[in-house]
Amino acid sequence: MKLKNQHYLTLFFITLFLANPVSAQNKRPNILFLMSDQHRGDAIGRLGIQNVVTPNLDQLSREGVLFTNAYSSVPSCTPARAEILTGMSPWKNGLLGYNNIGNYKITGPKTMTDNGYRTHAVGKNHFTPMRNKHGYQTVELEEAWYTVQKDHEKCDYTIFFEKNARNLDINGSGLGYTDHRGGIWFPHADSLHPTHWTAQRAIDFLKSYKAEAPWLLKVSFQRPHPPFDPPKHWHDFYQNRVVTLPKIGNWAAEKYGKKTGSLETTPNASSGVFPESEIISSKRSYLAGLSYVDEQIGRIIQALKERGEYENTLIIYLSDHGDMMGDNHIWRKCRPYEGSAKIPFIIRIPSSLQIPHEKGQMREELVGLRDVFPTILNAANIPIPTEMDGKPILDIFRKKPWRNALDLEHSQVYEPDNAWTAITDGKYKYIYFTLTGSEQLFFIKEDPFELTELVKIHGKDHKEVNEYRNLMIEHLRERGTDWVQNDQLVIQKKSSDRGKNFPLETKLE
Repeated sequence: MKLKNQHYLTLFFITLFLANPVSAQNKRPNILFLMSDQHRGDAIGRLGIQNVVTPNLDQLSREGVLFTNAYSSVPSCTPARAEILTGMSPWKNGLLGYNNIGNYKITGPKTMTDNGYRTHAVGKNHFTPMRNKHGYQTVELEEAWYTVQKDHEKCDYTIFFEKNARNLDINGSGLGYTDHRGGIWFPHADSLHPTHWTAQRAIDFLKSYKAEAPWLLKVSFQRPHPPFDPPKHWHDFYQNRVVTLPKIGNWAAEKYGKKTGSLETTPNASSGVFPESEIISSKRSYLAGLSYVDEQIGRIIQALKERGEYENTLIIYLSDHGDMMGDNHIWRKCRPYEGSAKIPFIIRIPSSLQIPHEKGQMREELVGLRDVFPTILNAANIPIPTEMDGKPILDIFRKKPWRNALDLEHSQVYEPDNAWTAITDGKYKYIYFTLTGSEQLFFIKEDPFELTELVKIHGKDHKEVNEYRNLMIEHLRERGTDWVQNDQLVIQKKSSDRGKNFPLETKLE
C-alpha cells in the first residue's frame, strides 16, 4: 500500500510539472523595476558628491553595477516615461517635450504581458488618461499631484488617504507640486505618506502573489519630486547636515546673475539667484525626501528576500530625470545640463541569469531610459521588438559592442531660448539651441558641473566644437530640412514637442 501511494504521488508531481512547465528550477527571472522621480544622478551616497544618505541604493550598487553615464534623453516627466515605455529614442517615439504620452502599438509592458509575465505597476505612471495601462495588467496609482484639480479622477492613493484620514488635508504641507521651498515636513503619520503607500502596495504584491508565472513589478515613487515634504524624522536628520552648495560657472553668472529673487515668493522658478539660506533649506528637504525613498526601497528588497526569489530577480533602479537644484542658477528640469539630464542607473543581475560580471562596478558606458525594456526583455529571453532602438544592457557584460554617443533634447519650455538638442560621448557634451542657433560645449569628464563653456572661450571654429557640431548634424540629418540644410544646423522658427513619429491613434489599452 505504501509503494502504491508513493507511485500515485510521483504521478501527481509529474502531472503537475507537465501542467506547469516553467518549474522553479528553470523559471524565467522576475523583474523588480524601481524608479523615482527627479533624482539627479550624483545624489547617491556611495558617490560622495551630494552628501546624501542612501544605504539601500548603495548596497544595491555594491551587489550590482552603477552606471555613471546614464541619461534621460528628454529630461521631463512624460517624455522620459515615454522613452521607458517604448524602448525608443525620442525621435522614434515622437515625444520631444512635455506633453501627454501617446498610445503606442508596442510597449515594453505589453510585450512582457503577451509573453506570459504577470505585470503590475505601483505608484506614478503619469499616463493620460490616468488609468490607461499601456500594457500593464493591473495598476495601483499614486498620482496625488492631480488632487489640486478638484474635478479630476481620484488615484488609488487619494482614495486610501481619504478613507484612512477623513479629517486631514492630503495637501496639508501647503507645498505645491513644482514647489522648491524647503524646511517643511509631512504633517501626518508616516504611514499616510505617498512614499510609504507606494512601497507598501509593492510589498503587499510580493507577499500575496502565488501564481506560477514570473512577474514584472514596477514601483514608481513620486518623490523626491516636489513637494519636498519628507517625514519629520528625515527632515530633522538633515537639519545639521552640511549640503553641497550649487556650482556657478561664469557663463551662467552672466546669463542669470541679475535675476535675483526668493524661493519663498517664486517657489516654482526655473532659474534665479536666491538667498543661500533658502538654497540650503531646499537641498536639505530634497535630500531628506530621497533618503525616505531609499528607506522604503529597503523595505521592498527585504520583502523580496523573504519571498525567497532574490537570486532569481533582476533589479533595476533609475529615475526619469534629475533636478538642477541651483547649479548654474538653474532649478527644476528640462535642461541639457548634468543635474537635469543625468540620472542614477543601478542594475543587479541575479545569479540565476548566469552572466559573469564583477559586482560593485562603476561603469562609464552611455546608457539611457530607452535601454530599460530591451534589457528586461533580454533578461526574460523574450525577443526585443524591432521597433525598439534601445539596447539590452546585459550585452555590455557579454563584451558586445556598445554605443559611443547618446542624444538628448527638449522642446521649448520655461524660457524663450530653452529649446535644444544635445549629444554626448561621455567626455564632451555639445548643446545646440534650436531657436537661437547658439551653441555650448563642455568637457564634462573633467567639468561635471559644466562651469567652463568652451565655445565662449575658444570660438565656434575650435577643433572640438566643429567635431561635435558635425556629430550633431549627422545625428539630426534623418529628420529632414527642418533640422539640417546644406550640411548646417537650422535655426527653427518654432519648437514642437511632438515629432512626425508621434502616434495619432486614440485606442486605449
